[in-house]
Amino acid sequence: MERSEYQMLDGLSLATLLRSKQVSPAELMQCAVALGEASDCEFNSLCYVRADEALALAEKAELKGQFGALPFLLKDSGLASTYLRSSVGSRLFADLKSPVNATLNERFIADGFISFGRTTVPEFCMAPTTEAVQNNGPTLNPWDKTRSAGGSSGGAAVAVSTGVVPIAHGSDGGGSIRIPAACCGVYGLKPSRGLVPMGPWRGEAWGGLAADGVLTRTVRDTAAALDGIVGMELGAPYAAPEIPGKYLDLIDRPFTRPLKIAKWTGAFDDIPVAEECVAAVEATARLLKDMGHDVVEAPLPEIKYKSFLRSHQDVLAASVTLTVNGKLRSSPDDGWREKLEPAMVDAYDLGKALSAETYALAINRFHTIARQMELYISDYDFILSPTLTQMPAKLGTLTMANDFRTFRNRVGDYTTFLAIINASGQPAANVPVYWTRDGLPVGIQLIGHFGREADVLRLSARLEEASPWIERYRRRGEQ
Repeated sequence: MERSEYQMLDGLSLATLLRSKQVSPAELMQCAVALGEASDCEFNSLCYVRADEALALAEKAELKGQFGALPFLLKDSGLASTYLRSSVGSRLFADLKSPVNATLNERFIADGFISFGRTTVPEFCMAPTTEAVQNNGPTLNPWDKTRSAGGSSGGAAVAVSTGVVPIAHGSDGGGSIRIPAACCGVYGLKPSRGLVPMGPWRGEAWGGLAADGVLTRTVRDTAAALDGIVGMELGAPYAAPEIPGKYLDLIDRPFTRPLKIAKWTGAFDDIPVAEECVAAVEATARLLKDMGHDVVEAPLPEIKYKSFLRSHQDVLAASVTLTVNGKLRSSPDDGWREKLEPAMVDAYDLGKALSAETYALAINRFHTIARQMELYISDYDFILSPTLTQMPAKLGTLTMANDFRTFRNRVGDYTTFLAIINASGQPAANVPVYWTRDGLPVGIQLIGHFGREADVLRLSARLEEASPWIERYRRRGEQ
């Protein structure tokens, strides 16, 4: 198979070729490894690549699951793998080994994914850019190398956008799937809380904010990937509602009535929103109205955003302290502070000094937002918002060189529409329907009712039909 052909096909199309024996798993892996090497050299998007071993696995692979034997990449988020080491973007955790696979990783393997490496992340996945010192430089945006690819799933978004793999693992604890999806012009869905397993070593992360998923170039690939990985895990602390069927079967089901969609163009606390981000929402609203749906400018829910940001920071700081102390208990290191970036050292100290009352208050605040958002959306079928308040950040403008709260306050101004949906637990997707005249993607976010990923996927698929973004990749490939 020619690499250019491989780059233009989505995961399900490649799986069809595998099953009809028009292409072999080894041929696909050869394409992925070669493209990955080129992409990494240009954009700094991969780590812990095991090309020779992956090629050997592909040579003897038997087709299974929905994707047969498809090249894949795990995010360097610490998702446990016996095959691939991890660093979580940190020099302190470099070359971390695991004796077991995460439940999610087992499900990826069972569905026909063959991982040949990991994708770059910021330290501890706590930034909306991917510029970890551990990565020896920033991960660059494939549409504009002066800008960030986003974070924390930055390397994953680059790999999907450049066609290294059609589907890559991502995770989202405050926008970390949706941010890089917006920056790199790919589709990224954050699932409902409890839908995707987090075991076997933990039941939740970041106070229930974090969720795993995938980034793709087509909506149907996300639907098919979710079909293979969702479902409650025994002993999990959260559970999403029962799945109504196969997502891949549901995405083509038409809506039987006009939808009522709340449109947000202003941000909490009057945080400025770039005109390009507003234009993306307005353009999407026109597409939805052309489909016959009712899109209405709606007031924001009455969320105390600054208080939420503080609580989000408290929970993240507590997580840093927990993570670092766990590492130091197993591997004492007197020089550990020098191996962390400044914001993470500060976060560790904040987390260590955090009171139990403050942490409990933060969790209660998340639960309050969950109730507020579900009550708010009960008047609508969806919420439409910008994904980010600004265009993809310029390199070096959102690094961890500051103290933790200063850094995270700046992040809160950039990702205003995102982390509240982690607190609410609702599904939300970045849909890449809009590009500027200069060729930069500008994301819009679709927010759905809790547990109703199928509806988010269905509406996303209609937008994909109305404004097929795959043409953007084809045109770039021809340049």
